[in-house]
Amino acid sequence: MNGPDVSIIIVSWNTREILSNCLRSVYENAGAVRFHVMVIDNASTDGSAEMVREAFGGVQLLVNTQNRGFAAANNQGMAVAPGRYVLLLNSDTIVLDGAIEKAVAFADAHPEAAVVGCRVLNSDRTLQRTCFRFPSLLNMLLSSTYLYKLWPRSKLLGREQMTWWNRDDVREVDVVTGCFMLVRRAALLEVGLMDEAFFMYGEETDWCYRFRQAGWKILFAPCGEIIHLGGASAARAANEMTLQLKAGILQFMHKHGSRLTYVAACGLMGLFLAARIPYWLLRTVLARGQRRLAWSRVRVYALGVRRVFGGWKGLRAGLRVC
Repeated sequence: MNGPDVSIIIVSWNTREILSNCLRSVYENAGAVRFHVMVIDNASTDGSAEMVREAFGGVQLLVNTQNRGFAAANNQGMAVAPGRYVLLLNSDTIVLDGAIEKAVAFADAHPEAAVVGCRVLNSDRTLQRTCFRFPSLLNMLLSSTYLYKLWPRSKLLGREQMTWWNRDDVREVDVVTGCFMLVRRAALLEVGLMDEAFFMYGEETDWCYRFRQAGWKILFAPCGEIIHLGGASAARAANEMTLQLKAGILQFMHKHGSRLTYVAACGLMGLFLAARIPYWLLRTVLARGQRRLAWSRVRVYALGVRRVFGGWKGLRAGLRVC
């Protein structure tokens, strides 16, 4: 076969320096696999596109005139990607020794897998818990209590993020996190691209659910490692991205659950957000050096409550609890 084994698609929004580091790590640590790299720039204003043109001439660059979101931008790349696999790779990642080659080799050995994820580390090389279970009312309830932080080894309390698992063995999972998501082209052609109704967060969950519904497996394998800095683009609009994460959960519940389940999910989400307002109000009084941050959190949680019960911006028209 003359084409590449894997097309690596990196969506970037104002992440010039870390994007440069990511691309350098791909070329230095991909291994012997044949690969093709695409960067989809979502209307960055920090010179990211210019940096790619000047420093990485072998990278295929697509530049959007507006931020189209994670799903839509990745779909742009996947629509023209020539590889047997596509690898969705966040711009705030560093590929470590041979991770891409190892992931492709694992996928070749497991033809039942639509998606393969690898081991992900924080910048200090501690484990980052990627892979999680599909959203459900039980998972939402348990996660909102934060009790999994006190008892991370509990398979009940930590079920959503599987906090009890060290990501040290091959395992079938519900969702592989989108920071490193190796997808088989045959599965992609059968199931289709990401749902662009998800702007940011939730799209990989929906995609994995559709793969599972079609009979494919989602596999995690500690066959390679990357470093994921986490939230580099989102940090520039942290409050809105906090709400967008919650919106993605509700959007998934609306798309794949019953009307009653969706209404109950909105109720749980509303209570989760409302319960955090008194704490942050108290912080505005007691934490003098953090008043601006505290007020910011009060506003974002209050806005979230309003959106939950008034029709969430970012969800498709007509999604309301009442």
